[in-house]
Amino acid sequence: MLVDLRIQNYALIEQLELRPSALLNIITGETGAGKSIMLGAIGLLLGNRADSKLLFNTAHKCVIEGQFDISGYQLQDIFESEDLDYDAQCILRREISPAGKSRAFINDTPVTLETLRTIGANLMDIHSQHDTLLLGDAVFQLNLLDLYANLVPTRAQYGSSYRQYRKLEADLKTLEGQVAQANKELDYHSFLLSELEDARLDGEDQEALEQEIKQLEHAEEIKFKLTHALQALSEGEYCATGSLKEASQLLGQVAGFASGLRELKERLDSCLIELRDIAGEVEDTERRTEGDPIRIDELQSRLNVLYNLQRKHQVRDVDGLLLVRDELRRKVSSVLNLDKEIARLRKDTDGALATVTRQAAKLSEARQKSFPKFERELALLLVELGMPHSRIVVQHSAGQPAASGIDVVSILFTANKGAQPQTLSKAASGGEFSRLMLCIKYMLADKTALPTIVFDEIDTGISGEIAVKVGRMMQQMAQKHQLIAISHLPQMAAAGDAHYFVYKEDRADRTVSRIRLLSLDERIKEIAQMISGANPSQHAYQSARELLAMRGEELVG
Repeated sequence: MLVDLRIQNYALIEQLELRPSALLNIITGETGAGKSIMLGAIGLLLGNRADSKLLFNTAHKCVIEGQFDISGYQLQDIFESEDLDYDAQCILRREISPAGKSRAFINDTPVTLETLRTIGANLMDIHSQHDTLLLGDAVFQLNLLDLYANLVPTRAQYGSSYRQYRKLEADLKTLEGQVAQANKELDYHSFLLSELEDARLDGEDQEALEQEIKQLEHAEEIKFKLTHALQALSEGEYCATGSLKEASQLLGQVAGFASGLRELKERLDSCLIELRDIAGEVEDTERRTEGDPIRIDELQSRLNVLYNLQRKHQVRDVDGLLLVRDELRRKVSSVLNLDKEIARLRKDTDGALATVTRQAAKLSEARQKSFPKFERELALLLVELGMPHSRIVVQHSAGQPAASGIDVVSILFTANKGAQPQTLSKAASGGEFSRLMLCIKYMLADKTALPTIVFDEIDTGISGEIAVKVGRMMQQMAQKHQLIAISHLPQMAAAGDAHYFVYKEDRADRTVSRIRLLSLDERIKEIAQMISGANPSQHAYQSARELLAMRGEELVG
């Protein structure tokens, strides 16, 4: 429950502190005094979006802090899931700088707004007029019915299975789309692959082919030059080998006269041996060199195949063609493998759908079993609140599996005897909506573990004895939940365990909003003014005392 609320520098609030009772707290005050402003500050504390324009003093930051006693509410797992240390005394704090920068803290640990919302949603429930309007929404109604029937865990289990099914279904559709596109390209890719496979590219040496065809195309020139080279080396009258041989003989004749001459002869002999080897290879090469038009055609044809493929696939060599071939093999193979993957995914999707269908049927059966009890209990509460002829019918139909199950529900209502129940948007007035919502909140009080519930003028459209009964109903709810209710009704004001009064204070420079806990005498005066205006009569004072006496207040005078 909320132990202490501090608001600083927000809208009309310069400094405000509220230490509410653990039971039913009533907040009253004139329209515009600041009650809704206080709710807005609580909303910021629970993670609503911030606006620096709402700062009371734009030179200072806004700070909103709430201390909660959460012992006994089993919230340890939620704190652990958010990676936060758990403490029975939990402090939420929100700061908004003049520049509009927002910071959030839980037990002095900086957190994101999403984390603040998650924790805050388990500490307080703010019921506003917006929630009353939501009562006409089918999804909102289904959520209420699930909460009433204690089906939230069952629905969560179904939701997990449904999300898994939808993921598999999406994956299957994506894969089927890929297969459809791949099949369009399969014939073309298969043709390209076949072309490359037929080219037998493995081990191909394009450079060697190009060198061989170059030699064959110039065979006559090569043979002619080799013949003349051979003449110069060993076969001509003045050939190189003959000249070296003669020089070696001359050096041999004088080698005995000096060691240096012997070394020169040895070196010359080595050159002669190398020259003879070269001449032998030239002779062999000349003998082998022959023009071969047939071989030239074969080589040219092979090279044309390679050149054409390289231009087609925009690569520069055989290695590039091999990479293209391997990629085409992968694409063609992947299309064939996709069929197997589709079959597997389709089987998994069918299995997931069967699980979803089974769980949805179980959830639907449990929901439908709870409808009669919900209708009877809500109708009885409405009788207590002055609608003796009201009827509640939960209209149900089944559809295809969706995020919340297969059930489509609509709560039908009539307050008039003999009239057919209709949808809430058609059948309920503003006051009836408020009473309906209060009764539903009352019914759900035992189903939830929220430490604090805030009601913003849920008593709209009611008065007199009905307002007294609403007050009693909220007193009963307050036995299990701390309640904070903003009200304009004296009957509601008298029902509170604690009564706070919000008012404006005019200063020389500006107006500020303040709140104070009323004493017994102050409560009597405030309730009397709520009954008859600014100058209440003695009768109004007496009525105020009687209203307070109905909740057991010990009055003096």
